[in-house]
Amino acid sequence: MSASHKVAVVLTGVSLFSASLPAMAQAWQPDKNVEIVINTAPGSGQDSTGRLVQSILQERKLAGTASITINNKPGGGGAIAYTYLQSHPGNGHFVSIASKSLLTNHISGRAPLTYSNLTPLAILFDEYITVAVKADSPIKNGREIIDRLKKDPGALSFGVATSLGNPNHQGIAMALKDAGIDLRKTKTPVFQSGGNAITALLGGHVDAVPGSVGLMRKYVEAGTVRIVAIASPQRLTGVFATAPTWKEQGANAIVSNWRGFVGAPNLTPAQIAYWDNALKQLTQTEAWKKELADNNWDNEYRNAAETKKYMDADYAELKAFLTELELVKAPAK
Repeated sequence: MSASHKVAVVLTGVSLFSASLPAMAQAWQPDKNVEIVINTAPGSGQDSTGRLVQSILQERKLAGTASITINNKPGGGGAIAYTYLQSHPGNGHFVSIASKSLLTNHISGRAPLTYSNLTPLAILFDEYITVAVKADSPIKNGREIIDRLKKDPGALSFGVATSLGNPNHQGIAMALKDAGIDLRKTKTPVFQSGGNAITALLGGHVDAVPGSVGLMRKYVEAGTVRIVAIASPQRLTGVFATAPTWKEQGANAIVSNWRGFVGAPNLTPAQIAYWDNALKQLTQTEAWKKELADNNWDNEYRNAAETKKYMDADYAELKAFLTELELVKAPAK
């Protein structure tokens, strides 16, 4: 082999090695603790979702050898948690469970941040909103709630977690609005988590609590609450099979809440690709599928790119709805 040919072979090898560098450089995975930030207190739907994700990621080693911790930062309708997340730009080790509240709180002016200030990573599932009363409550059904509030909009109180205008609030507000009730005159104290709202309900401090099926399941199973309405298009199964829909009771109200995953702002394509892969694998596990079935959750997994498009469309639709409810304000500063 001539000297010039040997040089050509060496250069070709160098070129091939160099061409592989971008792909190698794109690989990313956690190399220190992953922090799942929860914007509500323990006992909420957000919290239980975060802990489920933590458990499956650890069990399947989808975060490699990195540890995974939960960091509850309730308050401000999620603003405290998302501000904390925003303070770690470009760091793929900081992620958070999100829901429609990330959009509605911004639209209603209760929070300065929304999905566009962070990195959308996934929609995990969808769940419908129920309205619960104490098991021994004299309120028999959702129709009774509507009839009583038609006479006096302040006759009953509804414990809402974690802000007005969010999906939990919409689970009752849409039915009341459809019945012509002035929502500005209703009593809707706000709590930092669904668990706190249920505690207030069981203590007799509020008359009803609108909340997700995932939140309500254990209380229904324990016999401490009754579901008087579900904002679903048809009846659900399992422990919710006897609960009537709003539609059955003459109210045009269908409300669901998605649970998703967002990261700190300015994540790299490699970091996004890592979370796409990890979360897709998570949603394919038997443990995850069992939770979907047990909680009446709809499988709505979307990757990062699909989630961004979905949130764009959902933000516009929610803004139109909240405008009708007179809940749209300039974002908080």
